[in-house]
Amino acid sequence: MKIKLPMLPEPAIANRPQVIGSKRFSSWLNLDVLRRHPAGNILIIVSLLEIACVVGSMAFPDQFRYLSPLNIQSILRAVPQLGIIAVGVGILMIAGEYDLSVGATFTLSALTMANTFEAGIPLALAVAAGLMTGLIIGAINGIVTLRARIPSFIATLGMMMLLRGLILFSSGTQTRPFHPGPAFESLMTGSIGLVQVSFIWLLLVTFAAYILMDHHRLGNHIYAVGGNRDAATAIGVNVPRVKLSAFVIAGGAAALSGIISTVRVSSVSPIQGQGLELQAIAACVIGGVSLYGGKGSMIGVFLGAVLLYTVQDILLLLRAPGFYLDSFIGAIILVAATLNRVIQKES
Repeated sequence: MKIKLPMLPEPAIANRPQVIGSKRFSSWLNLDVLRRHPAGNILIIVSLLEIACVVGSMAFPDQFRYLSPLNIQSILRAVPQLGIIAVGVGILMIAGEYDLSVGATFTLSALTMANTFEAGIPLALAVAAGLMTGLIIGAINGIVTLRARIPSFIATLGMMMLLRGLILFSSGTQTRPFHPGPAFESLMTGSIGLVQVSFIWLLLVTFAAYILMDHHRLGNHIYAVGGNRDAATAIGVNVPRVKLSAFVIAGGAAALSGIISTVRVSSVSPIQGQGLELQAIAACVIGGVSLYGGKGSMIGVFLGAVLLYTVQDILLLLRAPGFYLDSFIGAIILVAATLNRVIQKES
């Protein structure tokens, strides 16, 4: 038999903080709300790692100089190189495709800019040529994948090898200098105190990608196409056009990252960008992007790139061998692929 209790007067209710809002408080206390967000888990991991690094740096300031201004600047300069590429790759992975040529696109776009500028072309046109190179490569990848119906993994693998040959041919296997002048250097890679302008570019790219994916029709279509291509087709989504747009975005992001990196180091090396394609995929996977498409967030991709470079920075500060990072990336991809497969079977 249920007993109906009388309503408490308003002042009595106000004096009971454990009752009012207790469910909401418990939810936040258990991090349930945060974990339900696509980037919630990676945010928790990155936050805990950063806290551990800060505590370690404060406890051992001479042995672990994580909080030194030089190290902070180094991290903020390094993250954009991978982060901007990862944003483009993340959008493409959500659409259900891959691009293994982004590392080569990164290099060839920068090399095109440097060669064009060295030939006497105005800087603005040289930069536009570099960006256009990335967009064209992305479009070719999309056309080959969609028209020839070749898996994007194979199509972009072939493109990567083709571009690597073009890079060696056009560079003569030599590093090409690039000195655009202090104004452009400040615009792309300057600093405002400890904050690096290149990191601000990463934040702007991430924010633009977030707006595209979460608040624009194209983003909704990208999620739909990656999640269920047949269902997306049934509701009238132009699947080839959406996937082609995702390929072009990935190529453009790789080109922009290559330009910023080249301005930062004032040169283009033929081996520049090698391995970035796998690191970008790893950053996306760490950030919660599904290997099967249709799931992921741009905030998660950003945090995935931050996590990778934080781990790399920790290894450098601890004087650990560089191959530890490669082992970490490989392990992450294997674990993520396994977990994605398990989740897909359960769903």
